[in-house]
Amino acid sequence: MDLPNSHTATDGSAVIRVLSYNIRSLRDDEEALVRVIRACAPDLVFVQEAPRFFRWRKHAARLAAKSELVVLSGGATAAGPLLLCSLRAFVERTEDVLLPLTPGRHRRGFATAVVRFGAARMGVVSAHLSLDAAERRAQAELLLDRLAAMGAPHGIAAGDINEGPAGPSFTRLAGALQDCRAVAPWGGESTFPSRAPERRIDAVFATRGVEVLACGVPAGLPGLTPADFSSATDHLPVLAALRVPAAP
Repeated sequence: MDLPNSHTATDGSAVIRVLSYNIRSLRDDEEALVRVIRACAPDLVFVQEAPRFFRWRKHAARLAAKSELVVLSGGATAAGPLLLCSLRAFVERTEDVLLPLTPGRHRRGFATAVVRFGAARMGVVSAHLSLDAAERRAQAELLLDRLAAMGAPHGIAAGDINEGPAGPSFTRLAGALQDCRAVAPWGGESTFPSRAPERRIDAVFATRGVEVLACGVPAGLPGLTPADFSSATDHLPVLAALRVPAAP
């Protein structure tokens, strides 16, 4: 099955492509990463492990420009999650959120925004949850709280969950939201590690009013080889096509 292309319908609803991608702070083959992102033709990119240190804004802007996108929110000010978007997006507001810090552990955060495509309005959250199980479970609750508080009729959250679908945090998110891969499987399933994937720890979630058309690790996209995926970063991306209704 071919992945639906992005478009806005006459009733104001929008089909959008959403990409979730852990890019490992651009420590790998950046040109391969750009090839993957461009081949996916996303409207929104939910990035994890964006550059956070020296000249991080310059690095994020360079990645966006090479990918024919723009920086929406996040980066170091969200402790790593980043949002990129196409010029189709109308941006209402953005906010970078730092989560409570557990001493001795890595700081986590959310990159968030409220955007519109046509008359379809949605809140979006890019997240990278903790390696610690208890902290990860608390962060999953904070993610759901944040998405619900954004005041948009629809919501999309995506990121590196750091556990598979059987884990308590993943299960909590999939119970409150749609696990897009489970709803409409397309392409590959496992996302980590990129060279020999055996675990599905990256995911796209959507609120119930969003129609999931397809979701999975991209497969068969023109111009890409398996080497592009394994060279780009240590995770495989998750690409979803979603139909978002027009706001009332």
